Amino acid sequence: MPNDTKKIFHRCGTCSRTFHFLLNREFGHPADAEERAADPLAGGLMRTGHQCGMLWGASLAVGAEASRRYRDPDQAAAVAIATTRGLMESFAGSAKSVDCREITGCDLTSKSGLAKLLLKTVLGLFYYSPCFNLAEKWTPEAFRTAKEGLTLVPTESPQPPLSCASLLAKKMGAGDAEAAMVAGFAGGLGLSGNACGALGAAIWLRALAACRNDTGKPSADRNQGEVQQILRDFDQATAGEILCAKISGRRFATIDEHGEFIRNGGCGTLIDLLAHS
Repeated sequence: MPNDTKKIFHRCGTCSRTFHFLLNREFGHPADAEERAADPLAGGLMRTGHQCGMLWGASLAVGAEASRRYRDPDQAAAVAIATTRGLMESFAGSAKSVDCREITGCDLTSKSGLAKLLLKTVLGLFYYSPCFNLAEKWTPEAFRTAKEGLTLVPTESPQPPLSCASLLAKKMGAGDAEAAMVAGFAGGLGLSGNACGALGAAIWLRALAACRNDTGKPSADRNQGEVQQILRDFDQATAGEILCAKISGRRFATIDEHGEFIRNGGCGTLIDLLAHS
């Protein structure tokens, strides 16, 4: 199939929705509401400049496919986390960074930063802007990495894998499919220690509920106030810190390490707060 990433990006409007759509299409399972709900993850998670929205969107699609291939939710979660880690490494190789702020050179939390990115996009005639070029460049590699990762069955572990994002999803009333979709967000997306995966999951799930309740409006028009409140509650609880490695006080080398941390109550208070925001 020809690489039509730029065309899809222009139509979807956000990098996060674009890659959720592209991988869903590649796997043969489109999901309109889920894809639209990925909009707030753009700009490095609510425009905070952290992990690029392409990664959040791709991870959601990988989690969905893992839940279809592996009926055991624990196995699906492990595959989603491992594959997301592979996507993070692949993306870093293409973009030289995983963070939106470094890739775009813009602080999207300010009006001047947004204007700067818009100017870059307009000067690039949209289709040749930095984000569009990166998306087109990474698409084939994202497909390859996702497909390879999804075929690697994880080794047996004494304890079932546990994702902070999946646990949060369950506390918010999500089913196994949604919990698997966000599993790869664990440990700051694929255990990378970056912006909190449970925060990303809470934002996406809140947006998803809104998208499912009203299919006629863009998600950004409908749930902006709710997801902004989640971010405010989170910032207050963490004194403005958003990085998993700093909030947890550690980096997780393996899925088992992360699972043990969560099982022993790590980030439990924060997960409960997000579940009820």
